[in-house]
Amino acid sequence: MTVPHQPPMTVPAFFVTQRVTMMVNRYEVIAANPDGSAGQLLALAEQKRMKLKEEVVFYADESKSRRVFSFKARQRLDVAAEHDVFDEHGQRLGEFSKEFGASLLRSTWNLSAPGLVARGQERRPVLAVLRRVWGVVPYAGNVPVPFVFHFDFVDTTTGAPVLTSERQRSIRDRYTVTVPDPRLDFRVAASMAVALDALQSR
Repeated sequence: MTVPHQPPMTVPAFFVTQRVTMMVNRYEVIAANPDGSAGQLLALAEQKRMKLKEEVVFYADESKSRRVFSFKARQRLDVAAEHDVFDEHGQRLGEFSKEFGASLLRSTWNLSAPGLVARGQERRPVLAVLRRVWGVVPYAGNVPVPFVFHFDFVDTTTGAPVLTSERQRSIRDRYTVTVPDPRLDFRVAASMAVALDALQSR
């Protein structure tokens, strides 16, 4: 149950960088300075592999001594599973899910938080199709996707921008995330941004 009247924790821009290790996928969520440079570490996320119910936990720092928020799937190994975002006390902050049918050609996500419902899609439909072709070509599927793709989320009522995630050209997966809508809590935005990478192939 979402706590009413809880003011959102707003962060207008941040970066997400993936670090792959043997047993877990790790993501650094880093603040973006006004000049566009990287600032302080906001959270460190870990996705354990081979879990029946997908869960990603965000910690305050490298020590992992404090769990600050998380997201977890409601269903087991379901491509259209609904995911809830929780704060450090276990209170629900929002939710997101992938639209399976629409995502067959162009990845599409639904995102909601108190007072806000948004829908996000890959920005370029042509690149969305090329990514899928790349994945089924023999041998190519074992090579990292060479296409840079972005996601745009808009308010389903007004069409106003809510969140954008732009993948950068780099060896490791790296994203620039902007949140123009102050209603979207940073913890929900960061969860959605990490999920766009961690769950994209589901």
